[in-house]
Amino acid sequence: MGVTQETVETLRAKFGTIFPHLDERQRRLLMGAEARALGHGGIRAVARAADTREATVSLGVDELDAGAEPLGRARRRGGGRKRLVDLDPGLRPALLALVEPDERGNPMSPLRWTTKSTRTLAAELTQQGHRVSADIVADLLREEGFSLQANAKTIEGKQHPDRDGQFRYINEQVTSYQHTGDPVISVDTKKKELVGEFKNAGRAWRPVGEPTATRTHDFLDPGLGKAVPYGIYDLTANAGWVNVGTDHDTAAFAVESIRRWWKASGSNDYPLATRVLITADAGGSNGYRTRAWKAELAALAVESGLEITVCHFPPGTSKWNKVEHRLFSHITMNWRGRPLSSHEVIVQTIASTTTRTGLRVHAELDTSIYPTGITISDRQMDALPLQRHDWHGDWNYTLRPQAYAQVNGVLDPFDQPSPDLAWLCHPALTGLTGLDWDALIATLLTLHDQQREAHLDKRRGHRPRMAAPGTGRRPILTLADRLLSTFVHYRFGLSQVAIAELFTVRPETLNRRIRETRQLLQEAGHTIQPSPHRLPTLEALYDLAAAEGITPPSVIKAAC
Repeated sequence: MGVTQETVETLRAKFGTIFPHLDERQRRLLMGAEARALGHGGIRAVARAADTREATVSLGVDELDAGAEPLGRARRRGGGRKRLVDLDPGLRPALLALVEPDERGNPMSPLRWTTKSTRTLAAELTQQGHRVSADIVADLLREEGFSLQANAKTIEGKQHPDRDGQFRYINEQVTSYQHTGDPVISVDTKKKELVGEFKNAGRAWRPVGEPTATRTHDFLDPGLGKAVPYGIYDLTANAGWVNVGTDHDTAAFAVESIRRWWKASGSNDYPLATRVLITADAGGSNGYRTRAWKAELAALAVESGLEITVCHFPPGTSKWNKVEHRLFSHITMNWRGRPLSSHEVIVQTIASTTTRTGLRVHAELDTSIYPTGITISDRQMDALPLQRHDWHGDWNYTLRPQAYAQVNGVLDPFDQPSPDLAWLCHPALTGLTGLDWDALIATLLTLHDQQREAHLDKRRGHRPRMAAPGTGRRPILTLADRLLSTFVHYRFGLSQVAIAELFTVRPETLNRRIRETRQLLQEAGHTIQPSPHRLPTLEALYDLAAAEGITPPSVIKAAC
């Protein structure tokens, strides 16, 4: 084990006190005795502490071993070999030009893009004609005020102009809730941890020569998976609740963690509470742009009867969230140097975390499955009892505990038109009988699947598809809708802008879908027969439908 810096500093103080009273040989003998007492690495450590050559210390050790007689005299002041920096006046400027090329020296320094270790610097100086060792380079750097330092995370990214205003708003909300005795919690997901015998940062006391053995590579163990700790920190009670998940970090998992906290702890600590304030980061499973987060909170508000207010920290300021430095930091310190070999170890270690200020933490394991890819439609969002605050309603909003309409989120049958557009399937508008229409849809379904997979393969770089069936994004238009829009456009010459208004999509989206559907029709060998009726507007389409005895939904006609 090497000599510590603390030992070197102690020796330096001792030598500085006693050396003025000793002659040259006595100093060597003292340094030799100290070096022998330190053992391996002692000569170098003593030489650094006494600011002398290692050869001098080694000579003192040899004299102690030889038992030589005292010399009886000391060398006069100024004797001995001159320092290299005095013999080579250009050495110091050359060294500074290498370590700080942008400030003191040549910006074209050959070591500008190289790790500047003392050995590398010594080699470069030697090539320039300054014969010097790595130790001398280290001594010169210390004299110039240099030391080994790591990078410091102090430069922040682009700041939002309302950043300080949001901080003040959050502080006002927290003060108001605490004044009335209502709970205030800070939430976030801690870094995912590999479960297994993996190396964990930090050190722990162990018998000498018996470190805890861990795996050499940090590859995920499929049998153990990962741990996803979601933390809830109660600012008033200085208490933490951690839900350790084993699946995905989704909005449903985040809200389920809050639900468990409220049922097991929050409702007991705040029996009279009618509202709760949540402070959260701007991104992740509880981000302000995550629709599923708001939808899950709305369900929790109805279930618990609580008015749930959420205040998000501005983007790029997650480290100010209380859960980070009042809960997660202490958990990390508590399990430092300990492999997280199982979920039980993780849960028990989190639950045993305490601080001198009285922090108490509860942890439990959550083995539920939380599917990904859940989308919330515009109609679902509009139905939520969500009230946005006057100040930055995107960051600050309240979900009221009132029942709301449950919009059916089930995907429309892809081979059927949307209910509001079914009237367009009339043979007078498509030019096809019901049987012909069904046969054409069946053919296009197969071709569409092939077309879609080809597009996905191209985007993925021909990698295998990993998403589970039914978890993808909801199609904007069903295949039947796309076919109807293509028929209306090519049979009657109705503009795509008007058709986009009828189908409530953007013209760009409709144009892309019509182009894709036309390719499918060409592959199927089907040609759209033009109609003698040319329709310049949607009103003309409604008039034609009325003439054929077709009654479109009144809501659509009113909207047009």
